[in-house]
Amino acid sequence: MKQLLIAMALTAALATPVFAQEAVTPAANPDALFTSKDPVLNRNKQAAYHIFKDLLEAGHWDLADKYLTKRYIQHNPNAVSGIQGVVDYFTKVLKQKEKPIPAKMSAKVVAVVAEGDYVTVATVRSFKEPKDPSKTYTTTWFDMWRFVDGKADEHWDGALKP
Repeated sequence: MKQLLIAMALTAALATPVFAQEAVTPAANPDALFTSKDPVLNRNKQAAYHIFKDLLEAGHWDLADKYLTKRYIQHNPNAVSGIQGVVDYFTKVLKQKEKPIPAKMSAKVVAVVAEGDYVTVATVRSFKEPKDPSKTYTTTWFDMWRFVDGKADEHWDGALKP
């Protein structure tokens, strides 16, 4: 009986959520993660790099057709598919302003994984602590693209409707 009580107590203790977390830390040199010895993977990683740096960070959506296909299938529930849909989302809905393209990206990249036609980029995201807004916590965000002939043709991320 004593062993059963101990086992039940351990089970309850282990099942109790623990709200401790290790901080998500970015790579020291994120630009280096966007290269590969494989020429196709390198081309796709470089396109993902420029999507991040030139489009998402610098707002140069006039360059979108260089990195995105016309049909660009969008799985983010806040933007419609098609190159014009994603351009409109960032320029008209989010009202992103163009700024100089940086020499190096500023995104806090954790990892870049490329396999076949897919490139997945994991980045650090920081949020206010719900119970204490004076504190923040980190988590991981992802963007994944499927490439066709060196251009992103389909996109996934963890976005939710507002």
